[in-house]
Amino acid sequence: MKKNAFYAQSGGVTSVINASASAVILEAKKYPQIGKVFAGKNGILGALREELIDTSKESKKFIEDLQFRPGGVFGSCRYKLKSIDENLKEYQRLIEVFKAHNIGYFFYNGGNDSADTALKISQISKKLGYPLQCIAIPKTVDNDLAVTDCCPGFGSVAKYVVTSTIEAALDVESMCETSTKVFVLEVMGRHAGWIAGSSILAQESHPGAPHIILLPEVIFNQSKFLAKVKKTVADHGFCVIVASEGIKNSRGKFLAESSSKDAFGHSQLGGVAPRLAELIEQKLKLKNHWAVADYLQRSASHLSSGVDRKHAYEVGKRAVQYAAEGMNGVMPIIKRINDAPYKWKVIPAPLKKIANLEKKLPASFISQDGFSLTSKAKAYFRPLIEGETGPRKTMAYKPGRMQMVEKKLKPWA
Repeated sequence: MKKNAFYAQSGGVTSVINASASAVILEAKKYPQIGKVFAGKNGILGALREELIDTSKESKKFIEDLQFRPGGVFGSCRYKLKSIDENLKEYQRLIEVFKAHNIGYFFYNGGNDSADTALKISQISKKLGYPLQCIAIPKTVDNDLAVTDCCPGFGSVAKYVVTSTIEAALDVESMCETSTKVFVLEVMGRHAGWIAGSSILAQESHPGAPHIILLPEVIFNQSKFLAKVKKTVADHGFCVIVASEGIKNSRGKFLAESSSKDAFGHSQLGGVAPRLAELIEQKLKLKNHWAVADYLQRSASHLSSGVDRKHAYEVGKRAVQYAAEGMNGVMPIIKRINDAPYKWKVIPAPLKKIANLEKKLPASFISQDGFSLTSKAKAYFRPLIEGETGPRKTMAYKPGRMQMVEKKLKPWA
């Protein structure tokens, strides 16, 4: 008997997450045991609220074009399911919805917390005696998922940051004689400095910036930082800095942290760049400018990596294959075979080894002074930003039909 599939997007979106969605929907059509693919409106909330989008109503062209569309086409969310013991009713509601709509396959496209959600649902489905193949599909610009070599979404952000660093450096170099001496670019990265670290590839282009990279893995030392900025300006006439939003001081406190929390209990970050700029102005009296890449870095489809897009599509495709083969509680991950020429493959990994874990930059990637990265890091990052964005020549993104499935249950409170 055919079983329908549920697919949803979770957490911060990327410029290639819809490529995974496209792959899931197109690949599912190849398997006679899989019926329709229902997409959750706004992530797991779509399942809890019984707000299911019938993707079979969309044209084939619309689904294929998702490969080049940034953002999360079906809506994403930051919603963390509590433990099964804390809120069993929430899980019972999910199973009720899946039963009502004959759903036997669950695909959740996200990062660390999303892997945790998929793991919990695979466990509760067994506990409640409802057969469900649960597969998590990797996605996070932070590149901090354990086990996998890299995460879909990261390569494109890295390409954006590398390109922006080069262009900003050329701008500042042009004006440094009589104007700006220091430029600070703030990028995402709470506990892991993968995004900031990738900017090291910009050094391979004239004028050799960034001169300083600040990582969450390295304790921020104000006096050493200021001395490095001063010397760099003296030696080169200008200084370009790329800073992770999550850099911390010796007391373990974020340099820029607000009192507000997100849905997962994480402190809201942002504001490292102006903080550093103020410090440079006060202590060194150097004219400076700063910028925060913010959402621009993760939604820049025009600068997305071809390799990253292939990664995103392939993990979505393999997720369906794994589910059809009867796998449960796994994630398709990327295994690197060779750096140059770049070779890779996708293999399954248990969610128990991924959920709620964070992969940080290895010590071998970080320079001895903590302000730069090594040749080993460059070899890791270089192939991930390669490849063009694809055939799309226009930035016009047409809306889909987004036809909702008729509800069968009482509203969820």
